[in-house]
Amino acid sequence: MQPWRTLSRQTILNHSKYLTVENHAVELPDGRVIPDWPWIIAPDYVNVLTVTGEGKFLFFRQTKYAVEGTSLAPVGGYMEPGEEPLAAAQRELLEETGYTAPDWVSLGTYWTDGNRGVGRGNLFLARGARRVQDPHADDLEEQELLRLSQKEVEVALATGEFRVLAWAGIVALGLLHLQG
Repeated sequence: MQPWRTLSRQTILNHSKYLTVENHAVELPDGRVIPDWPWIIAPDYVNVLTVTGEGKFLFFRQTKYAVEGTSLAPVGGYMEPGEEPLAAAQRELLEETGYTAPDWVSLGTYWTDGNRGVGRGNLFLARGARRVQDPHADDLEEQELLRLSQKEVEVALATGEFRVLAWAGIVALGLLHLQG
């Protein structure tokens, strides 16, 4: 299989550091050209499935603008320019929860949309987390920090309480990793 080739790109919206939309001219392997392929640029992000030393999982119950009602959510946020994924994950865990963890496992890096870009998610499992300070999050959403058992997490995943695909994905990947 041959990859598609970008022939040109034009910015059609530069809204902020969180959203740029481009129009690409793309050549397919058979030589056909698609002159108006939309491409979305958003910052890469991290999500962290966090397990405390006592075996409790840290999640937030929170609101998100695109989600009706509330959702369970892992620790996460956008990476800063030039920041490495693990450093971003460790920073977000400390900022949002006041916890640090000695044991980190990468669960992989995944594109948000395989055809349109929209940034990559860098997923981590943090084990042995312990609270070392008060949280200092700058999140806009209301959120409540929860400490759930593995059984409660499994039920929440099965009943759709993680209402964003990336969040359900990290929980499923992390639980699979922990089953080992």
